[in-house]
Amino acid sequence: MAQQISDRRDIDFVLHEQLQVGDFSKHEKYAEFNRKTVDLIVNEARNLAVKEILPTRKEGDREGCKFDKGTVTTPEIFKRPFKLLKEGEWVAMPEDPDWGGQGMPRSVSMAAAEYFNGANYAFMMYSGLTHGAGRLVETFGTDRQKNLFLKNMYTGKWTGTMLLTEPVAGSDVGRLETKAVPQGDGTYKITGQKIFISSGEHDLAENIVHPVLARIEGAPEGTKGISLFLVPKHRVNEDGSLGEFNDVNCVGIEEKMGIHGNATATLSLGDKDNCIGELLGEENKGMRAMFLMMNEARLLVGMQGFATATASYIEAVNYAKERIQGRHLTKMLEKDAPAVPIIQHPDVRRMLMNMKAYVEGMRSLLYYTAWLEDRAETIDDEEEKEKCHGLIDLLIPIAKGYVTDRAFDVCNYGMQVFGGYGYTNEYPQEQLMRDCRITQIYEGTNGIQAMDLMGRKLGMKKGKLVMDLMGEVNATISNAKAQEKVKPYAERLEESLNKLGEAAMHLGKSAMSDKLMEAFGYAYPFMEVCGDVVMAWMLVWRASIAEQALEKAKKKDVPFYEGQIKSAQFFCNTVLPTTLGKLNAILATDGAAVEIEEASFIG
Repeated sequence: MAQQISDRRDIDFVLHEQLQVGDFSKHEKYAEFNRKTVDLIVNEARNLAVKEILPTRKEGDREGCKFDKGTVTTPEIFKRPFKLLKEGEWVAMPEDPDWGGQGMPRSVSMAAAEYFNGANYAFMMYSGLTHGAGRLVETFGTDRQKNLFLKNMYTGKWTGTMLLTEPVAGSDVGRLETKAVPQGDGTYKITGQKIFISSGEHDLAENIVHPVLARIEGAPEGTKGISLFLVPKHRVNEDGSLGEFNDVNCVGIEEKMGIHGNATATLSLGDKDNCIGELLGEENKGMRAMFLMMNEARLLVGMQGFATATASYIEAVNYAKERIQGRHLTKMLEKDAPAVPIIQHPDVRRMLMNMKAYVEGMRSLLYYTAWLEDRAETIDDEEEKEKCHGLIDLLIPIAKGYVTDRAFDVCNYGMQVFGGYGYTNEYPQEQLMRDCRITQIYEGTNGIQAMDLMGRKLGMKKGKLVMDLMGEVNATISNAKAQEKVKPYAERLEESLNKLGEAAMHLGKSAMSDKLMEAFGYAYPFMEVCGDVVMAWMLVWRASIAEQALEKAKKKDVPFYEGQIKSAQFFCNTVLPTTLGKLNAILATDGAAVEIEEASFIG
């Protein structure tokens, strides 16, 4: 049953063989999280996901959320698992137990998150956003704000959101029109409208805490004048009890392609001029504060996309083993030859191999990104800490943008394996594909992720982030080249990495010249090739571990380890040649897309 969500054997491989998360238990901060404890955590997460959350996926999608006169009702089937999620202290797994978390390494929490989101990520959004909003309070809030809000949020008693987007200010946040007027007592009256607010209104918690971006009267235009405010749905008294309704009004929810179980709300603040907020952090520093939550939110979105992809892959593999259709290709001319499971057909195996390679690479990338934060928490070397945070900054656009693009491709293959049945709601593939699609759009479209990678991250600290990443990849290549089976794939990776470095320098120079527009026309292809190289790195890393493990592997583990080497072989010999072609196109930097006259487009 658990296999309908994810692959426990591969999760264990990443946690214990690739990242060796049990080593964190040598540090006082994570002393209790040895391998046995980690495995117990993953077991409990899997049980909760399979037994309680997975049954909500289809019914939650069918029933959806209901809006009536400002009130939003979530699917009834959500109520019990949300209660269990709170009771198990799963809302803020890596956070301080004093505030309601479990204090576990973030890399371990990723394993639990994979199961939960693979079961039904529309449901998990209610708690996922709460954790992110709580981190804003923990990082920027006053002691009073922490005492009033934080534990209630980290325990799921109250939920949280993120109020950025407005009708005139989507990705261009600096245009926002929401206003904050000082009241002379440290509070502000907030007026404005926010749209596309995930979990913005619902019936799962008694209060919803909204971090809101707004501009204080007289503040500078653009992002420099944006502040962050804490605006609860119900005001909170000084003794922690709930006060009056805070004039935060839900005026509608969106009808969407997917994630029907999550309420995507339009919120109107201050319709009766009675919405009160308090500053969270410093005046005019709201965007800086919000970027903290953005990094976490973007990693979460990568996990959402990946979790649907791995669920789709598991479904496709199981179906392909059971679906009997057509003779074996080598016996096509034998009239009496029996029909075989479709997993024996080369084209189906090609699709499954593609899915397998991406799912494994994406899992390693997401867990590794969280592992970097754990490492930064457990070392004293400030230079090494800075390196870890720099690698996180560089990898986030790939972990969000590239991962969700490839996750959607995996879901597309998953539907294709099922054939016509995949297009019906009899099987989960069509819902997984629908739910996955939004991950390429929200928390910054993938085009914006590409611009962030090329426009900001490449040049940060004079290119140190890129050099650090290349150093990590080269270390893997050096190790893998010493191994007979993996050496050819390490050499392919090395060729691609060197070409990527050349392309990065080329785009950097072009962006600083009169070729700015042409350079940014290739920002998205550049993110794709960066992602391909990072995927190949993860797969070669995994394969080199597997080759060493095969020497002493038990019989039952041999197919798994051999499968790791095959994933690296497939990706490096099938995908990387295309990557090299894309890199050649980037180096050529053809300007047709930015040179064409607008009138030349049909419209």
